[in-house]
Amino acid sequence: MKKLLILLTLVFSVASCHTRTDKTYPIGQIITPKGEMLFWLYEETPIHKESFIELAKAHYWDSLTFNRVIEGFVIQGGCPDTPEGFSDSPYLLNPEFDNNIKHVYGAVGAGRDDNPEKLSAGCQLYIVHDKNGIERLDGNYTIFGQVFKGLDVLDAIAHVPTDSTDTPYEDVTMQVNLIEMTAQELKENGYEVKE
Repeated sequence: MKKLLILLTLVFSVASCHTRTDKTYPIGQIITPKGEMLFWLYEETPIHKESFIELAKAHYWDSLTFNRVIEGFVIQGGCPDTPEGFSDSPYLLNPEFDNNIKHVYGAVGAGRDDNPEKLSAGCQLYIVHDKNGIERLDGNYTIFGQVFKGLDVLDAIAHVPTDSTDTPYEDVTMQVNLIEMTAQELKENGYEVKE
């Protein structure tokens, strides 16, 4: 009986080791001809986070480009940067402003037109390239993520030659994915999870 009890304890111990999994976090990934960017998705902006997750899983952006590139300001993609372009957005999102989330270098935000409600276009995303931040955009555009790996890629894209409408002469394609990473994997890639 004692041997059976020891054996069962051992079996349950081994089984629990195999079934235990580390917690993972959803991470935005953008693969471009210049390299890969990874960014944290903020819990504080759940509407925008969920929208990004749904569109990334649907591969919505994979046929699109960074169509607006302004060195020292932002790189932006998702749909044409024209008034008509926003009408092509699959939907609009209510703003989610957080005083603790700012337009700092590498911040990932949702584009919009000049609508008075400050609704975001579901299809639009931009990444701040100004290393001093863009304070005037705080409280006007929703930030939903922060690049933690690939800031050199952001810089490389921001330096591509553009025409008078800020459109790159050569397409900067984007493959946008959602990946899962553990806290340890995030740490190894330069991001410390705060819990």
